[in-house]
Amino acid sequence: MEKFLNRVLNFPWLIMVVILVISALFFKAMTANSHMETNLDKYMPQEHPAFVYSNQAEEWFNINDGIIIAVENKEGIYNSGTLKKVKDLTKALQKMDEIEKEDVTSLYTADNIIGTDDGMDVKAFYKRVPKSEEKLQELQQKVRSNEMIYKRLVSEDEKVTVIIAEIKDDVFSQEFYNNILNLAKSFEGPEILHVAGRPIVEGTMALLGPADMKRMVPIVLVVIILVLLWVMRSFKNTLFTMLVVLFSTVWTFGLMAVVNIPIYAVSTMIPVMLIAIGVADGIHLYSHLDLYLLGHPKATRLEAVRDMIHGMWKPVVMTSVTTAVGFISLLTSEVYPIKYFGLFTAFGVMAAMLFSLVLIPAGVLLFGLPKRKKVVVKEDEERDHIAFKLAENLMRYKYITIIAVALIAVISIIGIGKVWINSSFLEKFEKDSDIVLTDEFINQNFGGTSTLNIILQGKDEDTFKQPAALRLIDEMQDEAEKLAVVGNSFSLADYLKRMNKVMHADSAEFDAIPGSNELVAQYLLLYEMSGDPENLWKVVDYKYNKANVTLQLKSDNSKAINAAIAVVEKFKAPLAAENIEIKYAGSGYKGLVFTDLILEGQIKSLVLSLIIIVVLLSLMFKNFYIGLIGAVPIVITALISFGIMGLMNIPLSTTTALVSSIAIGIGIDYAVHFIERYKIYALKTQDKAITIRETMLHSGRAIIFNAFVVIAGFLVLLASVFPPNRSLGALVSLNMFTSFLGTVTIMFIILYVSNIYFKKK
Repeated sequence: MEKFLNRVLNFPWLIMVVILVISALFFKAMTANSHMETNLDKYMPQEHPAFVYSNQAEEWFNINDGIIIAVENKEGIYNSGTLKKVKDLTKALQKMDEIEKEDVTSLYTADNIIGTDDGMDVKAFYKRVPKSEEKLQELQQKVRSNEMIYKRLVSEDEKVTVIIAEIKDDVFSQEFYNNILNLAKSFEGPEILHVAGRPIVEGTMALLGPADMKRMVPIVLVVIILVLLWVMRSFKNTLFTMLVVLFSTVWTFGLMAVVNIPIYAVSTMIPVMLIAIGVADGIHLYSHLDLYLLGHPKATRLEAVRDMIHGMWKPVVMTSVTTAVGFISLLTSEVYPIKYFGLFTAFGVMAAMLFSLVLIPAGVLLFGLPKRKKVVVKEDEERDHIAFKLAENLMRYKYITIIAVALIAVISIIGIGKVWINSSFLEKFEKDSDIVLTDEFINQNFGGTSTLNIILQGKDEDTFKQPAALRLIDEMQDEAEKLAVVGNSFSLADYLKRMNKVMHADSAEFDAIPGSNELVAQYLLLYEMSGDPENLWKVVDYKYNKANVTLQLKSDNSKAINAAIAVVEKFKAPLAAENIEIKYAGSGYKGLVFTDLILEGQIKSLVLSLIIIVVLLSLMFKNFYIGLIGAVPIVITALISFGIMGLMNIPLSTTTALVSSIAIGIGIDYAVHFIERYKIYALKTQDKAITIRETMLHSGRAIIFNAFVVIAGFLVLLASVFPPNRSLGALVSLNMFTSFLGTVTIMFIILYVSNIYFKKK
């Protein structure tokens, strides 16, 4: 490798030209083909059994995510102006290419099941907008007496009504998202319109994600440049270090565009990662160069570059490989954003390694050595260096340090037991953001903006014409609605209770499941003849052996969904006695499975990356014990990281799930550089005192600079508009600090007392 690099560096101008040309090609691909993935379903592995079944159930019952438009009139909705707007807005939505006419539900399109002298009829609540006070009161009374509409399409205080437009997954686009918002805005005044629903969450995320990246990247660049100028004291060194991360970022996103991988919400953090990570190699290379020039002030450019390559190529390659392994381990995850984040960040890390080993030396050869004042360091001054004092104090109080680390580890393990996974996409936004406030408004007035679909499968046809089965469904709904998080529910049972009631002169006594199979069958036949049977097929299939029960939830996080499922599971045995099986479907359930996959992938990647890193370190240093010792700081870092998440109630999400891999990937750098330098001085001197001093002055110095720069870079994420990104920034910054501290304390103590590389104690 060293010989290859020395040969390549015989042509520094050629290196510059080749890198610039390839970067230009990648940049062109990036600007032409990059696209943001807005469909949250595509974050999930569609071949997973849970998703396969859910997709099938969605086809059976035409289950789609809905855009919810709430029309609010503080004086009440029962006036001609508001009702006309509901009608006109409904028709405008029905005319949109992305929406099927029958998939728009509002007070204007809803069915009103009523009893007649001849039996039962299904009519619209209104076709023409009522204008007289008498007609308006008549409409109001119709709604109040219909349990299927009141508190579902019209709020209890009768000041808000909703229009729900269901759409297919493949029709949503940024243009459609903007058209919906503009359409709603055009109908405002004096009514206030609120737009919510999962598609709107997707659209807002797609809008804010790139905007957040555009805002964050310049801030990170400015912070890193300022810190590098302060650390390196050289504009030239800072420039080439930043070129390394700039080219690696362009190559990463260019490759994503070439292979047609979309940009997910979490992908927007890749530039921040590469900027913060990519400077590490430059810091170590220039730090080595500075120390060499201090001892060899008359060295030529070529001599300095060759010494830099000779002394640093191995640790640079080792740290880059181990960092890449930390990210590549994320391939074990079945969650697409995490999988691709790991893969392409690993590629960016390796690209940064390549640029560090060729671009930085080429820059020195072409533009000269960094200018430094000649400094003479006396031995007494060297012994007063903070790094050497730290080493001496650690050796003096090594048992106190070990006990302190053990206590921190115990507290962290307690915290790990409290870690939970959050499937919510809505909670990625600020609590006071418009989309969250709109969602809260609709949840306060209606059943909820999130749904959980319970799919019931019977073995025989007409299973769900049996009163016993229908009563169990009704009981299950009642039990679920006792939960604060469940706002409402809907099923075939609601249809039959309504039919039974209207067929008995609207008597509340008959607001119940009919008593016989024959009566159930008769009501259903009357409805099919009188109403729109398409509505019925959303809650039952035409053979009546599959049913769909929808629970409306006031939150889309995993705690809410699990609470609802726990209630449903209580009915598993009674339903099984009726030969009915319970399964789940819909976006809410898929979000829950999504969280399980995040946890499963997190455990796999953590274990796999630790094993691979121990093996790699053992091979690199030809000593298995070194592999174990090198893993100590990152194990402690991972424990502290997850412990703090549990103790501070920070959930695992698609974003924070990356913490351990980032911690391992970046944190292992410190251990590799430290061990490599410790090994060199130990074998050279066989003197512990000299080894301590030189290792701390060489690698300890660079590690401190590196940690400071990386921490500063990740702290910039605290300015992100997404709360999980801010949590990630704080956690990774903490990880970098604990990795650095663990390397120069507990790992250093273990190295020292183990006597590895020393022939005599």
